[in-house]
Amino acid sequence: MIYSKQDVLHNESQSIKNGAAQTIALSLSNNYFILFAIAILGASNYQVSLISSLPSIVGMAAMLPAAFIVNKLEEKRKFTAYSILFTRLFLLLMVFLPFIKSNHIAWFFVILIAIMNLPGTFMNLSWQAFIGDLIPAERRNLFFGQRNKVLTLIGMIATLIVGLCMKAYHSSNALPYQLLFLVAFIFGMFELYYILKHKEEKTNLQLTEHYSPFSKHLFQYKPYVTFLICALFFNFAWQMAWSLFSIYQIRIAHATAFWVSLFTVSNQLSQIVSYPWWAKMANRYSNTQLLIWISIGMATAPILNILSTNFIYLFIVNFFSGFFVSGTVLILFNSLLDATEEDHRTSYIANYNFLLSIIAFIAPQVGVFLLESYSMNFAMIISTIFRGLAGVLFGVMAYRMTQSKQLDYKQDKISM
Repeated sequence: MIYSKQDVLHNESQSIKNGAAQTIALSLSNNYFILFAIAILGASNYQVSLISSLPSIVGMAAMLPAAFIVNKLEEKRKFTAYSILFTRLFLLLMVFLPFIKSNHIAWFFVILIAIMNLPGTFMNLSWQAFIGDLIPAERRNLFFGQRNKVLTLIGMIATLIVGLCMKAYHSSNALPYQLLFLVAFIFGMFELYYILKHKEEKTNLQLTEHYSPFSKHLFQYKPYVTFLICALFFNFAWQMAWSLFSIYQIRIAHATAFWVSLFTVSNQLSQIVSYPWWAKMANRYSNTQLLIWISIGMATAPILNILSTNFIYLFIVNFFSGFFVSGTVLILFNSLLDATEEDHRTSYIANYNFLLSIIAFIAPQVGVFLLESYSMNFAMIISTIFRGLAGVLFGVMAYRMTQSKQLDYKQDKISM
């Protein structure tokens, strides 16, 4: 579907506004879920790992019906808006959790986070398919680079303000967390509003025959299969340490809400500086080549974190790792879009997200298992090794793609 230049620019503007509202909502909620669970609800390490992984199981269950529905939509805009509404409503429920007197309150929170991913899966899939239709391929690297830079700046400012405000409260006080979740819900409504402001043309469903998200045809498309193998392994190595970072900062380094906010701000500040650079590199080199260096850079984060519990040191390490996080966010999503066929993009995205949900469930569990069975140092070192191996896989992928292009070029010359 082809949109006019004016419509593309309008949609890019609305997408940035929508993303800004979403970023603030997530910065006020997701960044503090684990701290809220530990400090207020008394969650264990196992429950913390479930906060990261259990939503993936719900996402897996929701992916097939979500893909089926999105494929049948003539307009994705309204469906995405409704999905946002139902997802953000869960933030209102979290406001009332501290009022519940129960020994199982931490489990209520874990289950609430998990169920929230049901509409969240519908929201993410429909948004990815929606924005993939609206932004032309030749605009993606530049636009998403600019968009991510702006959103990260907004997220950094929001996180810094929250961190300064949280400094005035004792870590065991539930009120600031309740206010955070309430304000996050309000910004979720702005997120919904700006989605509805996008311009979208109806899709003629009679002209397109969609594959099932589990169709064998998806795995017959070699660019997607090659990307899928490398991306899943990279995500496993990446997500294995997600819970470990939070546990290390809170339980071992004894970071307060203020310092947790500063670590996030440091990471986001680095992303703001580096997004334009990654966008330029994406236009100069292939996404696959960049993913090699991104994987190697991401491999340094786990091992660098465990070298010290000094807050200033951790602030610097988070700034350094943010450079590679921005590359991961930008290049990985663009690589997914590049590796899929346009007519069946929703099915490819659904298939990728479904398999990614499996990884997202297993990886944090493996990380915490290594922590409980051995030590934090051992778990972090394993994550570093796996991230490095992901870089090797992307290197093999880049080599094969180069060989394939050279073969296609020779065949074209022969046919001429």
